[in-house]
Amino acid sequence: MQKPIATWLLICCVMVFAMIVVGGVTRLTDSGLSIVEWQPIVGTMPPITQEDWDVLLEKYRSSPQYQKINKGMSVAEFKNIFWWEYFHRLLGRLIGIVFFVPFVYFLVKKSIDRSLGIKLTGIFILGGLQGFMGWYMVMSGLVNDPHVSQYRLTAHLGLAFVIFAAMFWVALGLLTPQSEHSRLNEKIQSLRRFSYSLTSLIFIMILSGGFVAGIRAGLAYNTFPLMNGHLIPPDLFILEPWYRNFFDNITTVQFDHRLIAWLLAFLVPLFWFKARKAELSGTTRLACNLFLIMLVVQISLGITTLLQVVPIHLAASHQGGAVLLFAASLWVSHRFRETSKVGQV
Repeated sequence: MQKPIATWLLICCVMVFAMIVVGGVTRLTDSGLSIVEWQPIVGTMPPITQEDWDVLLEKYRSSPQYQKINKGMSVAEFKNIFWWEYFHRLLGRLIGIVFFVPFVYFLVKKSIDRSLGIKLTGIFILGGLQGFMGWYMVMSGLVNDPHVSQYRLTAHLGLAFVIFAAMFWVALGLLTPQSEHSRLNEKIQSLRRFSYSLTSLIFIMILSGGFVAGIRAGLAYNTFPLMNGHLIPPDLFILEPWYRNFFDNITTVQFDHRLIAWLLAFLVPLFWFKARKAELSGTTRLACNLFLIMLVVQISLGITTLLQVVPIHLAASHQGGAVLLFAASLWVSHRFRETSKVGQV
């Protein structure tokens, strides 16, 4: 029953990928604050009648976003932002159902051992926490400032990637034959540590992207490779205390995101070159090649998005590319974790 369980988890991964992309569009279209209540059950039903829309719009009129930004918005205009947030929340509920129902089924069929059961229970708990975190994020924009906190946004984004990573990693473990497990030789062990470090760095870059999105840092310094003619812009540390610059200063936040991208642009090809010299299986070599290709695609998307001043379709593609790059790095890390007796992976 391992392959059916792995397939189910991979389907959930695809849904989380879609959730992250839709969430990005929701943020880019300023739709995230259009629903001012958290109703996990009742909120599943969409508005149907004109009276339903009037009630929802009236509730939205009490929000800071309406009063300070969208005052006078018509019902037709409100619908444009409402549907993105509605489908984002609906997709979150659907993921919960698609995860929970098969989980219970596999438990009843006794197809899940204790170790796997603990892992899957942990993932389910993280999913519930993510729903709460989403509402906690929205709440930050319903008080005075009609924008969500970049700290809560980044936490929400980071948790989504943690959930994706957990499901993807468990699925990879189920698809890897136990006979391939063995001790590591020195070269493979070095590559494994390198791959883990790259995966960690990509996750840090994703978090930095959350801050870029949260304070709209992508709308500034729309030049590349220099930042408005500067290799190191002069406004990196204009806020006090100094550490606030890493989270609240548009210049510093974008500079950090670029810096991590430059590091990856150097380190991932270096890793790929080292991996080419190792004795690898075809599957692991394919994973390494896809990792390098996804890095090129993602950096290209990031540069294009910046130069075009963050159009929605490119920005959403860039966010989706982050998921695929992260998945590629996880696959590579997992391949180097599973070794064969002859030192191949």
